[in-house]
Amino acid sequence: MKQEYDVVVIGAGPAGLAAAVAASDKGATVCLAEREERMGGILKQCIHDGFGLIRFKEKLTGPEYAWRYENMVKERPVDFLSRTFLTTMKPENGGFDLSFVNPEKGVFSVYAGSLVMAMGCRERTDRQIFLHGERPSGIFTAGQAQDFINLKGYMPGHKCVILGSGDIGLIMARRLTLEGAEVQGVYEIGSEPSGLTRNIVQCLEDYNIPLQLETTVTEIHGYDRLEGVTICRVDKNKIPRRETAVRIDCDCLILSVGLIPENDILKPLSVKMDPVTKGPVVDQNLETSFPGIFSCGNALHVNDLVDYVSESGHLAGERAALYGKKKIQVKRRITLNTAGNIQYAVPQNLTLPAKGTVPLFFRPLRSMGKGVAILKQGERIILKKNLNWLKPSEMNRLPIDLSLIDPDGMTPVFSLENREGVHA
Repeated sequence: MKQEYDVVVIGAGPAGLAAAVAASDKGATVCLAEREERMGGILKQCIHDGFGLIRFKEKLTGPEYAWRYENMVKERPVDFLSRTFLTTMKPENGGFDLSFVNPEKGVFSVYAGSLVMAMGCRERTDRQIFLHGERPSGIFTAGQAQDFINLKGYMPGHKCVILGSGDIGLIMARRLTLEGAEVQGVYEIGSEPSGLTRNIVQCLEDYNIPLQLETTVTEIHGYDRLEGVTICRVDKNKIPRRETAVRIDCDCLILSVGLIPENDILKPLSVKMDPVTKGPVVDQNLETSFPGIFSCGNALHVNDLVDYVSESGHLAGERAALYGKKKIQVKRRITLNTAGNIQYAVPQNLTLPAKGTVPLFFRPLRSMGKGVAILKQGERIILKKNLNWLKPSEMNRLPIDLSLIDPDGMTPVFSLENREGVHA
């Protein structure tokens, strides 16, 4: 017979683990499905510290953080399915019929009253950024290189170039240096780094690794093994200036050129997606446009801190448990518009009327020395907060009191502006 659960969580990374714990604590029957053999997601290979400062008030490594949540899951009546892939999902009787495959059971089905999608994100590859050249060995995404060194004990190369200044790339610049490799430089096509300031300082400046902005790799050299790359400066439109081309000899190219939330499985259900975050459009309960499907963690939008990933997992798990047990009332959903220097804000919708405080996550469109975040409904100001040192690479979090928002009023607008007399 088909096994039935109130909540099925897809993905056992930090978001999925938190969602499973929260849903179980709300009294729901929970199944946690993971395509890898072990829980923890990307945290298993992140052996550096800095995790858990918000969630546990301690500085933990990635495996330590994952271990704590893994123990929480094991202490609860959560069914864990490892090496299990979700192949299809379709609505059925107010819930979902899910088809899975794994080595033990083969193809099998599960019924879910609600779903939490916590699949995380994947890295962009050299093909996705249209690098020219053959396909020699020696080209890795930053996560691949981290897996090779930290989990498998292999060095991906000894003379390395890093393209992109995402956080994993910056961390790998330090890691490769500590393992004896020569990191010749980090090259970023943008006019400012895309990683956290603390990683720029701790991973590059502390190890004298050069960072060149407005520069990119335009060509790969080598057939069987990477022999070198060509780098070029770019103009204001990010088009390479060929007269600035320089060849750099190397045997390893590490790519840290962006992350893509994993949401392909949602396409058949026509779940509304945000064109900026590449994740689903959600309300403050993290429910998507398809009733009963909740999204959290990096599948929703790429986060800077794992603590915020876990926070979204807890919220999605709690709300999915209430939905799966049919305890959520249908209310009015309105759009939360953005204006000014906002790149994106999550949640994009609000389901009202509602009480309590929820986090609003946002990234600025450009760097600002000083700014003011304002949430308005008509001419009524609901929230006004002065902020400093705003950067697109660093996410911001503001608590929103939902009881202050009139469900029958005008569409609320969230904006970010320069403070008077201060220029970006």
